[in-house]
Formats: sequence, C-alpha cells, structure tokens
Amino acid sequence: MSAMLLIRALRDPDSIASLSGDAWNGLIAAARAERLIGTLAFRLEGIAVPDAVLPILDDARAEAARERALTLWEADRARVALAHLGVPVVLLKGTAYAAAGLSAGRGRFIGDLDILVPRDALDDVEAALLAAGWEWVKPDPYDDAYYRQWMHELPPLIHRERDRMIDVHHTILPLTARQTPDAAAMLADSVMLEDGLRVLSAEDRICHAAAHMLADGDLAGGLRNLWDIDCLLAELPEGAQLQERAARHGLRAHVRQAVRLAAHVYGAGAALRVADRMIVARLLARNGWGQETRKILRFGFYLRSHWLRMPPGMLARHLFTKWRKGHRPG
Repeated sequence: MSAMLLIRALRDPDSIASLSGDAWNGLIAAARAERLIGTLAFRLEGIAVPDAVLPILDDARAEAARERALTLWEADRARVALAHLGVPVVLLKGTAYAAAGLSAGRGRFIGDLDILVPRDALDDVEAALLAAGWEWVKPDPYDDAYYRQWMHELPPLIHRERDRMIDVHHTILPLTARQTPDAAAMLADSVMLEDGLRVLSAEDRICHAAAHMLADGDLAGGLRNLWDIDCLLAELPEGAQLQERAARHGLRAHVRQAVRLAAHVYGAGAALRVADRMIVARLLARNGWGQETRKILRFGFYLRSHWLRMPPGMLARHLFTKWRKGHRPG
C-alpha cells in the first residue's frame, strides 16, 4: 500500500533505496494526497533518488519554503491588525511550528492561519480583522449561527486581497464536545516569540494536536497530524508534565492514544488496542495510486467525528440540515 511506503520513507529515509518505479509512483502519490510531499522532500534531502524524482522533490521543497514565507507574513499581518487590542494572539498548528522553528514545521503543508485568542475578546478581534480586509467565507445564516453558538472558533475569514484564510479560535474543541480543554490556561502558559505573537507551551501543543486528530475529526489527513505529534513528542523538554497537562484539559486518554499511535506508526512500535487498530486501518486506507479506499470505514469515522462533537439529538438535526443543503461526505 502506498501509505505504508510513505510511513517507511518518513520513518527511515534510507528505506527508499530499493524502491521500484511503481513503488516511487505510489510513494509520491500518497505523499501528495496526505499533504506530506514537502515533509518527505526534506526527509530525503541528501539521499540518492532516481533522476525522475529529483525535480519533484526539489519543487516540493521550493513550494514548502514559499508557503512558509507566505504563512509567516500572514501571521504578521494578523499581528499588526490586532496589535492595538492588547490581547494575546497565539499561533496554532502549522503556522506555530514554522514560527517557532520546530521540526514539525519543516516542509509542512500549511493551509489556513489558525490563532487562539481570549473568548471575551472575540468581538473586538472580529471587528479588527474585518476592518483590516478580511471578510466572511460562509455567508449561509445556518453555518454562521452554528459556528457562533456551538463551535470553538468564529466562522472562517478570508482576506479580500491576499486570498488567505484565518480561523480565529477561542478554545480548541467545539463547545458541544465531551471534553472541555482549559483555554484560559493555554493562553496563560503560552510562549511569546520575538515578534510578540505567541505559541502554545510544548505540552499544550501536543494536547492540541492530539485533540485535533482524535477528538475533532474524521482522521482525514491523519498521517500528517500523527507526524506532527511524533515530531512534537521528540522535542518535548525533559521534565515536561505532559500527562498532567492532558488531564487538566480532559484529554489524557487522547494524548495517551496519540503517543501509542505515533510510536507504532513512526517509531519503534507499540502495543495497540482495538480502537487504535481501527484508526491505523483508517490511516492506511489508500491504494497503490494514493487514492482513498475502504469507503465504509471512512464513512464510519465521518459519523464518529460528529458523534464526538455533539449529543445525539443535535447530531441528527445537524446532519439532516447539512444533507438537505446538499452536503455529502466524501
């Protein structure tokens, strides 16, 4: 399977030495599908690869560097737009990894700019961003109301000139989720960078990554998210209180599961539980061309992601409303 080729290449770059042409096709296809092509390119830097592969990896490294520059510039534009408010602005996910110089950011695909701000500052942050050129992506009244009442973030915004999106979070999981992370503690213990922007503490970065992967999604992009976790764990400072911090956020089970999965997939191996094996099966559901397979399993995780987010009655109403509006899971 192409997903296993990708895992092996990331875990042990020297493993690519014996790959056939078809295997290289599968590896590149899976890396692109999982948005790990930049990460793979940097992992294979300095290692001999077929001549036909060289320009692909060179282009991926160049695109990753370009994306990193654009992302950091967008973060700086948000910093400028919000500076007069005097509130902490915490970078999340890929932007945070890049800004902090973490290994998880090396070659990483970075999509939207994600930030965390205090909930009581949301109105002021929203007004400041709108004044600075951002505008709403979702004009639908149902989606707008749903975000504002139940979600952990404002409806997404996009800048009218730069065409870059920003997601403004006030916590890291939907308000309807079973877990209630301590967003105030995350803000209080965040680390300031030289430009005045902030990133989560080392422990909270892992808690957030685990929550994002295991408590707030259908495992799409799971290999990339798990690579983030593996890199963050490798850079966790000695003496860090990860499990204690996870317990504070109600995420101990998710963090422990993330640690097991990272060790099994990208490390030396770890014993897995039944639920872990289902997740691994979902992560590996790609054929030799990098296309997703096991549609029933993927649909099951789609339903699971919504089940984790909201009570059954609310879930049924939400899915019916989305279905009526034409949304169909992939």
